[in-house]
Amino acid sequence: MAWTYLFFAGLFEIGWAIGLKYTDGFSKPMPTVLTIVSMIISLGLLGLALKTLPVGTAYAIWTGIGTVGTAMLGIWLLGEPATALRLACIGLIVSGIVGLKLVA
Repeated sequence: MAWTYLFFAGLFEIGWAIGLKYTDGFSKPMPTVLTIVSMIISLGLLGLALKTLPVGTAYAIWTGIGTVGTAMLGIWLLGEPATALRLACIGLIVSGIVGLKLVA
């Protein structure tokens, strides 16, 4: 169950990271509220995962999911560049996440 919590914590981290862009410096109420709710859920789920998982592994995977998801949504939603080198680096992060999961 801890891995499920961690996975969803990572998804909500993506939500608040992307949400920050839409808050326009916290001047837009609805995106701001949704971003804050995503932050709370993400940290709450991470806390539940940490009851069982090692902190270093869980934190690295949580931030990795957030990093990869945010970078991919930045490319898809925000028109950020999708260069071969950037995609390769994202692939390395995914490899690291998979590696940590396999050895945990």
